[in-house]
Amino acid sequence: MTDLTTSKIDLLSFDIAELTELLQTKGQPAYRAKSIFKWMHQGVGFESMSDQPARLRKELEDECCLAIPTIRRRLVSKLDGTVKYLFELADGCCIESVFMRYEHGNTVCLSSQAGCRMGCRFCASHIGGFERSLRPSEMLGQVIAASRDTGERVDNLVLMGIGEPLDNYDNVLKFLRLVTAEGGLNIGARHISLSTCGIVPNIDRLAGEGLQITLSVSLHAASDEKRSEIMPVNRKWGVDELLAACRRYFERTGRRISFEYALIDGVNDNRHEALSLAAVLRKHLGKMPIHVNLIPVNEVKESGFSKSSREQVDAFVKTLKEKGINATVRRKLGGDINASCGQLRMNEKSL
Repeated sequence: MTDLTTSKIDLLSFDIAELTELLQTKGQPAYRAKSIFKWMHQGVGFESMSDQPARLRKELEDECCLAIPTIRRRLVSKLDGTVKYLFELADGCCIESVFMRYEHGNTVCLSSQAGCRMGCRFCASHIGGFERSLRPSEMLGQVIAASRDTGERVDNLVLMGIGEPLDNYDNVLKFLRLVTAEGGLNIGARHISLSTCGIVPNIDRLAGEGLQITLSVSLHAASDEKRSEIMPVNRKWGVDELLAACRRYFERTGRRISFEYALIDGVNDNRHEALSLAAVLRKHLGKMPIHVNLIPVNEVKESGFSKSSREQVDAFVKTLKEKGINATVRRKLGGDINASCGQLRMNEKSL
């Protein structure tokens, strides 16, 4: 795999085995791979890898690249210290990431694509257009860049930024293998959440990968009619088919699934919708552990949607709990910097 703008090798997308093989073609011992892998995942350039021979460092500098993105804009919340990044990739594409501090550790929300093909009406990610999917190195680079900029370790990851992770399946899977690898960032798989709008065949593929990540499914409506209005993907894989895939995922992995539900004023936030949501979840998932993560929708001017009132949110939660559904309201961080993904990129492209 080569860099998009040069013929250099995209070394940050290499795992230990691939790195070892490359070094052996240069007559280097296999043990050097672990050290170089560690250096790369700390964001250290080839010239600074002090325990490697000068000749090898020069060869790597000439032939390879490390896809750490450039910080184009950096916004820091005065409310809670959340940091939002607009990153520029080597070919000029822009993506967004968010660094958030919680009591249980630091979390980075990262992008998997530059733009999005899914077209969910409430989301800003697709408004600037779809450009391309990201490479493993470009996803890893967001984590490395945020950690180096803040000087803090990243403990948790959510693939919930720009793009649909399961629309970039192979690269996302390679990224997950890299970011959890010993000797690198070594972030535990149980500390990683992957959010999907519901690409059913790839949910089934993911179930067979042996990863202990958390799957988050963006549901946002209980009926096909309502969901298809706001999420075009539902016209291909409807609610029944999606929830059947969720059941298969749980049966194969034993991992609880989290359902994301953006509360939109006057659209999907009344008692009838809450009762319908509880009913359809129980119908398909029975007594398997279910968690609904309620999110007052981020207000994006182009969508025309407004977030539900606090009273509507509380009533929705109460109804779900009455029906035995575990539901919480997501704590919103970075409210003063538009920390939902897509808006910085959209503004940048309009300049």
